Amino acid sequence: MQMDQLLTRRRALFAGAATLGAAGVAAALAPGNRGAPASPPAAGAPAARRPLRPSEYRLRPLTGYGPPRTPPGRTPVRKEPLLKVPDDGRTVVLTFDDGPDPRYTPDILDILARHEVRAMFFVCGEMAGYTPDLLARMADEGHVVGNHTWSHPLLTKLRRRTIRSEMERTSDVVEKHYGARPEWFRAPYGAWNRAAFELGAELGMEPLAWTVDTLDWTEPGTRTIVGRVEDGAAPGVVVLSHDAGGDRSQSVKALRSYLPHLLDSGYHVTVPRREYV
Repeated sequence: MQMDQLLTRRRALFAGAATLGAAGVAAALAPGNRGAPASPPAAGAPAARRPLRPSEYRLRPLTGYGPPRTPPGRTPVRKEPLLKVPDDGRTVVLTFDDGPDPRYTPDILDILARHEVRAMFFVCGEMAGYTPDLLARMADEGHVVGNHTWSHPLLTKLRRRTIRSEMERTSDVVEKHYGARPEWFRAPYGAWNRAAFELGAELGMEPLAWTVDTLDWTEPGTRTIVGRVEDGAAPGVVVLSHDAGGDRSQSVKALRSYLPHLLDSGYHVTVPRREYV
C-alpha cells in the first residue's frame, strides 16, 4: 500500500468519525492527583481570549537525550484516560498524532529543536514503518513516542484480539527504530473501551487523551489553530495537534507562531513522566 493510499484512507476515517474525538474522551485523573476527576472543555470550543504576558523564560537545551528510560513497574488498569499532567511550574504538553509524515513531521521537529523543547508523538505503526529515520531522530532529540495503533481504526468496533494486534505491532516498530517500547497509548478518535484500557495496561502503557483540541485536522486556518492553543493554555494542559493524516501545513505554521508565545508567557513545554504504583 502506497503512502498516498494510506493518507486517503486516513482522511476518510477522520471524516466518518469526526464527532467521536471529544465524545469518546471521559473525564480523567491527573497523574499527580489520583482520585480527583478532571473535566475537559468541549472539544474545539475556544475559551475567552486573554493576552499573553511576555517573559524571558526559556528552557535549557534539550538535545541528544536518546529514548526516555524509566524503571519497570506495574501499570494500572484505568477506566478513563488521563487528560492533563501535574501543573507545577506552568507545564504544557504538546502532542502530535497519526504520523510520522515525511512532509510535515521534519518541520515540526525543526521548530521544536529551534526552541529547545520536547513533545510527544503518538505514531501509527504503518506510518512509522515508512519513516524509521524520523523515529530515530525523535529518540535523539528527547521526544516521547506513544502508541496510536497500527492503522488508526475505531477500537470500539474491533474484537479484543484485533485491538491487541494493532497495539503490539506498533509497539514492535517503535522499539525497533526508536529504541524503547512506548509507555503511552492514545485511542484513535478518542474512542476508548474497556479492552483498550486493559490491553494497554498489559503492554505497559498509560492512556493519555488531551485537554485542548486544536481541531487542526479540519484545516480551520492557521490563526484559528493558534487562537485555540493560546486561549486554552493553562498549567497542566495537554494539547492535541496532528502531523499526518492530511494536509498539515496549517499545523506547522501554527506551531511556529504559538510555541514562542507560550514560552514568552512562562510556560514550560515538556513531556510527562510516568508514575509507577
